[in-house]
Amino acid sequence: MLLSALGLFVTAVLLTAGAGYWAYQHYTGRVQRIPQTFPTDAPVPAASKGGQNFLLMGLDSRSDVPTTGSDAKGKLWKYGDQRSDAMMLVHIPDDHSAAYVVSLPRDSWVDIPGRGRAKLNAAFSWGGPPLLIDTVQRLTDVRVDHFAVIDWNGFRKLTDAVGGVEILMADGERRHMNGEEALAYVGERKNLPNGDFDRTHRQQNYLRTLLEKVMTSASLKDPLQLKKTLDIFTETVSVDERFGDDDMRQLVWNMREVRAGDMTFMNAPVKGTGTERGQSVVHLDRARCVTLWQAFKDDSLRAYVDTHPIDRLRPATN
Repeated sequence: MLLSALGLFVTAVLLTAGAGYWAYQHYTGRVQRIPQTFPTDAPVPAASKGGQNFLLMGLDSRSDVPTTGSDAKGKLWKYGDQRSDAMMLVHIPDDHSAAYVVSLPRDSWVDIPGRGRAKLNAAFSWGGPPLLIDTVQRLTDVRVDHFAVIDWNGFRKLTDAVGGVEILMADGERRHMNGEEALAYVGERKNLPNGDFDRTHRQQNYLRTLLEKVMTSASLKDPLQLKKTLDIFTETVSVDERFGDDDMRQLVWNMREVRAGDMTFMNAPVKGTGTERGQSVVHLDRARCVTLWQAFKDDSLRAYVDTHPIDRLRPATN
């Protein structure tokens, strides 16, 4: 599971690490673009009044063949072969002072265009990025400006490239994890008290921990280690074809001061779980979700977080 924002932040490190504009330009230019990412002949919500919205996805391809990034050897999408394992809708405000990350439960029972009611993660399986984006946009009425995805292979490789991560566990202890261990950590749900809801917080916890390490690690002073990390990023993450090099560089520059402590992670509001057609599903709280999505559209998520109860990952310490 990984936000494409990781790539933006990692690339920003090049500026502070003194690698210069050449490397800055070089690495943004190597990110793989996904052709025909967005739906056609589908309603498109109005743009948010400020900022940008990103739909970020972790892909369960259940294959040893990479399907994302410049190192991809398999197809990103083939009907019925892959499902979205994690989905996060991210808002970056117009002043670029923060980032707000909302996990969408993969088992959310939603309307999928042309398919009827089903779990949210079925949208990618049935129609790839265009159907997933169309489904999320109709569900939230929030325009998706950009899309990014990483598969399980990329997750393991990127984690190992930074030397593993020190995850803060629920009991307060820190545990070092390599790529395979971290993948098991973010994928666990059967033995968690709150099932998928705890699982999404694990995914968020991992992501924030990785960001903290990449942004503050002494290894950034080592040009060879930094190059290795950035090479792995471009080999493993794919973004939409509209996210041009200049757009990426501008966003990186604008968010150069943002750190993990400026990021808010939360779950979308839910009413609870249930059963539909013999499947265990999550029922979103439509009324509370409307208020949250309106904050996305109004670029007012800071006020929303301050005034509404949310299922939030504990705040970062830095």
